Amino acid sequence: MALRIGIAGLTGRMGRLLAEEVPAAGAALVGGTSRSGAAPPPGVKVTDLASLAAAADVVIDFTHASAVQGHAATLAAAGTAWVLGTSGLSAADEAAVAAAARTIPVVYAANFSAGVNLVLALAERMAAALPAESYDAEILEMHHRQKVDAPSGTAIGLGRAVARGRGVALEAVMESGRDGHTGPRKPGAIGFAALRGGQVVGEHTLIFAAGTEHIALTHRAFDRRTFATGAVRAALWAAGRTPGLYSMQDVLGIG
Repeated sequence: MALRIGIAGLTGRMGRLLAEEVPAAGAALVGGTSRSGAAPPPGVKVTDLASLAAAADVVIDFTHASAVQGHAATLAAAGTAWVLGTSGLSAADEAAVAAAARTIPVVYAANFSAGVNLVLALAERMAAALPAESYDAEILEMHHRQKVDAPSGTAIGLGRAVARGRGVALEAVMESGRDGHTGPRKPGAIGFAALRGGQVVGEHTLIFAAGTEHIALTHRAFDRRTFATGAVRAALWAAGRTPGLYSMQDVLGIG
């Protein structure tokens, strides 16, 4: 029997792409949730999350951070695997995700692109090899004008990869949105800058800047479909897994 997949946020931009990618991957799309009131794709049922969780083996969720805690509780109670791509999560939201992962398999990723996740893996290795006192780490990202959170989830993911490589907590060294007379750069800081404009799908650059050289890792996404394809791949992988909190790097076998 085909894997049954539900989509939380069915009528959003990502939801509509997912509705195409699920059957293309040979899985069954059993329905979705929608808060917008927009018409769903033809033949796809809109329902509440509890009903969707009961009908699905895996729910893919690209909704809003404000929904994460409720979704975590509902999916954990139903025993339904969860692929979560929502960004802008608070510490309390992430705690709810971790609690759900004690009951169900959860694949939580800032970005489901295979290319981005390879960049994340490289970022951690480079950070471990390049001394923080000599190589300043800066992250620049740009997205479309509608994006509501900054820095982006992917930029935060890059920062966490660098922090892991350096053996520190990102929260202890993060500098975001510098303005005014900030004084000299703090040694070991990881800096962030966010640009917004037009309809840029997503651009991220990690720079290691030393006095003698600069090294840059850049990823550019030109089509949101790459995120949908990756999320469906994660759903196929998550089905039947033991409970736990997994990443896209686990799905790709590079974690």
